[in-house]
Amino acid sequence: MTAGPGPARQRGRVTLVGGGPGAVDLLTVRAWRALQAADVVVADRLGPVEILAELPPHVRVVDVGKTPGDHPVPQERINELLVEHALAGAHVVRLKGGDPFVLGRGGEEVAACAAAGVPVEVVPGVTSAVAVPGLAGIPLTHRGVTTGFHVVSGHCAGSSDAADGPLDETALSCVRDGTATLVVLMGVRSLGAIVAQSLAAGADPRTPVAIVENGSTAGQRLTRARLEEAAEVAAARGVRSPAVVVIGHVAAAGLLEGARERRLAGAGV
Repeated sequence: MTAGPGPARQRGRVTLVGGGPGAVDLLTVRAWRALQAADVVVADRLGPVEILAELPPHVRVVDVGKTPGDHPVPQERINELLVEHALAGAHVVRLKGGDPFVLGRGGEEVAACAAAGVPVEVVPGVTSAVAVPGLAGIPLTHRGVTTGFHVVSGHCAGSSDAADGPLDETALSCVRDGTATLVVLMGVRSLGAIVAQSLAAGADPRTPVAIVENGSTAGQRLTRARLEEAAEVAAARGVRSPAVVVIGHVAAAGLLEGARERRLAGAGV
């Protein structure tokens, strides 16, 4: 007598959720719904980690958080965890800070799921590259100042791929020529190299720089300096990650106040 087939195993799936810059109320409604429907949440250190305490009691939380210079769970293992739990039938939510596809390695995680035949959905998040400067009163574009911005990672500083410095020519031109605002994520450790490379390329030493730490949280702090002194000022103030570095004229103190005064003057007020 031949045994019949066993019960069909439930097919799992992965939802890649962008959690935003840190404040829970910057989560999107779709992100919140995904978290509430999760069986397993694989969570980063950054993003709205307070939300983990509000998950249904049955949800298993897997911490894969990284700190600068310390990656206890390498990216390859994170990819494997997503696939393993999904193949076991779980709805896996990968909770990431910011947006999964903005320097978040989300593309690698989607590719790993696709290669294993695991259905995957991406829920966009509010990227810290835009949100954190905005929360500090810094517009990345401003009429009469600049109409574009360029986002880079500061992690490449000191790597074999960055022999001449952490910035590529496009990023350098933003700073040197003022063609666009330069936004550097994960750039605190490489700030000195960024400054040195920019000055060597001919950037104006007086170019405004703003550094926003812990954006959207109670610990948010803004540091401003000229390009030539930015690394020294940041060190003196004890600037730490996570932080977003903004380089360009939109980072100047009083930019928006000055615009308001010009409008009032033009209106004859």
